[in-house]
Amino acid sequence: MQPEFTRVLTEDQITATASTIVEQQSHEGMILWFPDGHADTWNHTEAAMALSAGGFLDAADRAYEWLAKTQRPDGSWHHYYLVDGVEDAKVDTNCCAYVATGVWHHYLTTEDPSFLRDMWPVVSRSLDFVAGHQSASGHIPWAIHTSGTPWSYSLITATSSTYHSLRCGLAIAQRLGKEQPEWEFAAVRLVDLLQRHEAEFEPKRRWAMDWYYPVLTGVLSGEVASQRLAARFDDFVLESHGVRCVSDQPWVTAAETCECAMAYLAIGDETAARNLFESIQPLRDTDGAYFTGMVYPERITFPDGERSTYSSAAVVLAADALDRRSPASRLILGEGLPSLQ
Repeated sequence: MQPEFTRVLTEDQITATASTIVEQQSHEGMILWFPDGHADTWNHTEAAMALSAGGFLDAADRAYEWLAKTQRPDGSWHHYYLVDGVEDAKVDTNCCAYVATGVWHHYLTTEDPSFLRDMWPVVSRSLDFVAGHQSASGHIPWAIHTSGTPWSYSLITATSSTYHSLRCGLAIAQRLGKEQPEWEFAAVRLVDLLQRHEAEFEPKRRWAMDWYYPVLTGVLSGEVASQRLAARFDDFVLESHGVRCVSDQPWVTAAETCECAMAYLAIGDETAARNLFESIQPLRDTDGAYFTGMVYPERITFPDGERSTYSSAAVVLAADALDRRSPASRLILGEGLPSLQ
């Protein structure tokens, strides 16, 4: 018999946290990491998803309008944007792909078919761009130089996220009656690499994301997924405080902890998921925003005083997943997406 759980955050708490994300949205709709910071399309989209989940639908709409307006002719976006221009002109392929996840999330939340139709060209161009950079080996480079030359390696976390985004793109295509076999083929090749050839990726073993992302995004499931999380739990989880960003530092981060909590949800361990979520509530500020991270045992915020929209967004989305508040609450876990395995 499943235990009964109370809600992890109240409606008022979620509204307060989402409001602090809106405060960092520019007039054009771009969502910055923090005041006077930069934006990238992955974290911008994650923040837009949190706004949808938190009920700020108009602000979320403006976030997607910004994506549509700034998309480059080839379907990509630059890596980092400032309010008044581009900070880093190279292209991160995973950031481009993630827009499809956000668009499907917003549609599931609003059930607005006109939004899906309007955003289809944006999604189509972005995923065509990403899939078009898949190499003969099946890898998609994590970035593309401004010259158009692909980066020399791919990453486990980015590839896992791209696999999930391709599945979201396929869900959009199915809803609109489109055929996109090349996206399906690209996703199948990616999941094969992640499941059978992990050693081919750039090694990032000290980073928590490479540990839990294949589970979070549905690359791994069942007993294999459970074994992966158990194998390095002690490396990354600082008891009662959350998930370390990197295994060799006592720096707990809100975003990684919330994502890892959702990975535990994906394997059906709701108790572990809720314990992780509760562990980072000391990072909540008085207005509902979340500090990026905290160093223990000193309990010093790091970076010093930094409150990031992507951290607050991860909290809202994890709370939504834990309590199944919105129609899109389990999308990040892959619920309802086309099965390619």
